[in-house]
Amino acid sequence: MHRLSERRQPLFVYGTLLFPEILDALLGRVPDAEPAAAPGWRAAALPGRPFPVLVPGTDTAQGRLVSGLSESERRIIDVYEDDWYELRPLELADGRTGWAYVAAASTAVSPEDWDADAFAAEHLAAYVEGCAALRAELTG
Repeated sequence: MHRLSERRQPLFVYGTLLFPEILDALLGRVPDAEPAAAPGWRAAALPGRPFPVLVPGTDTAQGRLVSGLSESERRIIDVYEDDWYELRPLELADGRTGWAYVAAASTAVSPEDWDADAFAAEHLAAYVEGCAALRAELTG
C-alpha cells in the first residue's frame, strides 16, 4: 500500500484535515495550504463515523492542497489516516496533482456528503485532543 511518507507531492485534504486545529495538534504547526478541488469525487459520510471518505462521484470535492510536509509529518498523517483509506494521486481541477486518501474498495458509504459544520460542532474538540495525544505518542 502506498503511504504518504513515501511521497513528496502535496496532499489533497477534504475532511478532518481541513481544520487548522487538527493539523496543529497533529503536526505542531499548520502547513501551507491553498484551496483545491477534485472533479469526479465527493467527500461521503461514513455510517456511524464522524469523518468522511473520498469516493468517486459526479460532483467536485472541495478541499485544500497541503504542501511543505516534512517526512516525519507525512509519517504522522499516515498513522492518522488508517485502514479506511488508500493513498492515490488525483488530478485536480487546475491541472495539478495531489495525493489523497480515498476509500478502500470495500468501504460502504452513505449517500449523503460529509457535513463539516456538524463535525466541528460535535467532534472537533475531541479530535483535537486525540490528535495531540497521537502526536505525543509518535514523537515521544
